[in-house]
Amino acid sequence: MSAESGSSIKHWPEDERPRERLIKFGGDKLSDAHLLGIVIGSGDPQSKKNAVDLGRDLLQHFGGFRQLDSASVGELRAVKGIGSAKAAQIKAALEIGKRLSAQGGGSQRAMTSSRDFVECYGPFLRNLKKEVVKVVLLNPKLRVIKDIPISEGSLNASIVHPREVMVPAIKESAASIVLIHNHPSGDPAPSQADIEITHRVAKTGDIVGIKLIDHIIVGGNAYYSFADEGLI
Repeated sequence: MSAESGSSIKHWPEDERPRERLIKFGGDKLSDAHLLGIVIGSGDPQSKKNAVDLGRDLLQHFGGFRQLDSASVGELRAVKGIGSAKAAQIKAALEIGKRLSAQGGGSQRAMTSSRDFVECYGPFLRNLKKEVVKVVLLNPKLRVIKDIPISEGSLNASIVHPREVMVPAIKESAASIVLIHNHPSGDPAPSQADIEITHRVAKTGDIVGIKLIDHIIVGGNAYYSFADEGLI
């Protein structure tokens, strides 16, 4: 775009203003910085930077939308010109994107493959800095009753006891369950602890009559499914 960096967006030619371009041409015609500028809404008078400049600064500082999603509100605010309100707007927009990506899952359709679970829960797990374990409770038609966080661990490990998994499953009369968690390292390969937890939960499920049908590990854009590998 020919508009000068630092100049107020309202002084740009109308066809170069991000909002007007989005309305006229569609969001896919805008750069990442211009989309962020629309979300941010206004510039920073102190640094004399407009909203697009701030969007560009954020992308340069963090490296992209995925890193922005991983950043805390405090980390966003550390970028000059980004206060609490702008940081909240950015986090809200990213959350909307994750929910849109996950839409189509849940109780409205049968979850018949590991890919179904990854599409539904992956957007919420893959950019976390800590390991989080969820149990997904399913009815006899493989539709989600609810998902429950079981454990939130350090960067390296998370401890799961079969009792913590089965108590809510029994309470909700689940027919089967799926464990799903993330590896913040980005490598979805199961650890020895992951393997042991899977076997323990599967054995407990056999005893109480609630089958563990999969344990899925999300790492970056990849995932590992115990069921797909024939280990459940």
